[in-house]
Amino acid sequence: MRVTVTHLHSVPTWTARQGYCHRATRAFFERHNLDWLEFVRNGIDEEALTATGDALALRLVEHAREVGDGQ
Repeated sequence: MRVTVTHLHSVPTWTARQGYCHRATRAFFERHNLDWLEFVRNGIDEEALTATGDALALRLVEHAREVGDGQ
């Protein structure tokens, strides 16, 4: 499955706000040698995010699976 920026914006968080912060997500992509601009344009395969083992990335993948493509 492709995880998209729409999923990033709609993932429930631990605060009253919805979605993950772009600044922090860009830093995450840089730390894990993932292409931020490619993600924004076309999404990213869930396997690339799960391979990081990061709890927030895993939650994002889980959310994407729950809502699917029909945001």
